[in-house]
Amino acid sequence: MAPAGGGGGGGGGGSAAGKMAPSHVLKCCQKVLAWVPVAFIALVVAWSYYAYVVELCLFTITSTGEKVVYLVIFHLSFVMFVWSYWKTIFTSPASPSNEFSLSKSDKEQYEKEERPESQQEILRRAAKDLPVYTTTTSRAIRYCDRCQLIKPDRCHHCSACDLCVLKMDHHCPWVNNCVGFSNYKFFLLFLFYSLLYCLFVASTVLQYFIKFWTLCRRKSAENCPKNELLDTRAKFHVLFLFFVAAMFFISILSLFSYHCWLVGKNRSTIEAFRAPMFRNGPDKNGFSLGCSKNLREVFGDEKKYWLLPIFTSLGDGCNFPTRLVIMDPEQLATSSPNEPAKSSSPSQPFPTRPLSESQNRLLANESQWVEAGSEDENIKSGVKKHIIVSLES
Repeated sequence: MAPAGGGGGGGGGGSAAGKMAPSHVLKCCQKVLAWVPVAFIALVVAWSYYAYVVELCLFTITSTGEKVVYLVIFHLSFVMFVWSYWKTIFTSPASPSNEFSLSKSDKEQYEKEERPESQQEILRRAAKDLPVYTTTTSRAIRYCDRCQLIKPDRCHHCSACDLCVLKMDHHCPWVNNCVGFSNYKFFLLFLFYSLLYCLFVASTVLQYFIKFWTLCRRKSAENCPKNELLDTRAKFHVLFLFFVAAMFFISILSLFSYHCWLVGKNRSTIEAFRAPMFRNGPDKNGFSLGCSKNLREVFGDEKKYWLLPIFTSLGDGCNFPTRLVIMDPEQLATSSPNEPAKSSSPSQPFPTRPLSESQNRLLANESQWVEAGSEDENIKSGVKKHIIVSLES
């Protein structure tokens, strides 16, 4: 009987292994297929390089000066485009630090609790010293069961990457990566240099496109004037090069314009569709500090690095300055030590916390963060106002 039992156990183990194998193969296939869009873009870029440098500049253009100018500008835009694209693809998404993970005791207690109210109480206790100011729509602590951590502001879980990404904007299949805090600047530069690349190619190819298109409509090239081009294989590359460059330019222009608008408003794509929930309710402009400071938050303080795909964004991705939780230093100085701040009322999920170093850099010499209409009103009244979030109990 013992051998029979052992045989049964072996069969069960074989069955479990058989179930795991297809799952593992499926994941491998998904990872391989995820690189198909990137491979497609790489092939198109490689072909465009050949078509422009070899077929157009070397075989079609006869003027040496025109060749040199075109090749120099082309390679500058090409290098910046490929560099920013490479950084967008291979920069790993930033994840929350260990301080946002529950302690071992809290995690065990959280898993044992069955009531959501008790679980939320554990999360509130763990988050009391964390720089977290947003909640779910139901006023609950934003917790990721998959990663088992409290989500920092603007952090979301990406199902494709299977991790929580700081300041997640979206998962882009064309780069096979999550666009977030660590590579959002690279993504913007990738779009920007893609536009310049396509615009330069389309504009310089246009005159030859017109000549080749006219030539294609003739029955033969025998009667072709001397100032026109001969019927060679380069015409097919030039014709398609113009169409591809113009098509990509139009499609990327709309996407780049949208993200420029998001940067000016200091919103992610997710926040544009679903406003973050603060203590006083949802507010799409909760993280907006004004257009200038919003740009600095993404591109950094030194403008000489803005157009280079090197990381210069401000902050750590876990803590963001917000106009809804800033305390006026004068108000703090005049407040009684025994008088609790309004923003730390019992009905609020989190108490007000001191500003971090990254916040102070962006909020230096400023006493208010409101949109243009509120700023004009404060200027007219001549009164410095502090903004304290208070939730009516």
